[in-house]
Amino acid sequence: MTTTITNTYEGLFLLPQSAGSDLGGAAELVKSLLEKIGAEVLAFRKWDERRLAYEIKGNKRGLYFLCYFNVAGSQIATLDRQCLLSESILRHMVTRADHLTLEQMQSTDAQQELADEIKLRAEQSKDRTSAATSIIDREDVPKTEEAAQAEAPAEAPAEEPAAAEKEAAETVTAETTPEGGSA
Repeated sequence: MTTTITNTYEGLFLLPQSAGSDLGGAAELVKSLLEKIGAEVLAFRKWDERRLAYEIKGNKRGLYFLCYFNVAGSQIATLDRQCLLSESILRHMVTRADHLTLEQMQSTDAQQELADEIKLRAEQSKDRTSAATSIIDREDVPKTEEAAQAEAPAEAPAEEPAAAEKEAAETVTAETTPEGGSA
């Protein structure tokens, strides 16, 4: 009978800054990698979004997730392989977390704060979209009667020169015809 020994690990996952636009999807990606290997997540948080020391795959900024989890030691190689195969994960690092107590690990848990940030970003995105839509809608709104009346005086001077030209043409016609008496 074989027994599986589980160890506690600390994982740090680096994703491109573009993953921050879909923060919920990025967090789910990391959690799904851990679920695939059968890990029990003890604490999970968005650690930071920061400038990278050097460019990695064309990215100058990155999004970090820090998590503590229990899993069998034999599954770490599988996690490593899954992270290397994922195009969304730029770098990852997994180390044993034997030096920390369970309370210390759980004190770093910020899943609720992460959920709140995801919700806030979704609302801000919705607000930006509705603001852009309302600007476009205002440009397409038909003119009110007041706006039409305000533009009416601007059109009147354009008609006056045409009327003056018509009168001038009638005057010239009258002078050159025998009925006008001048020929």
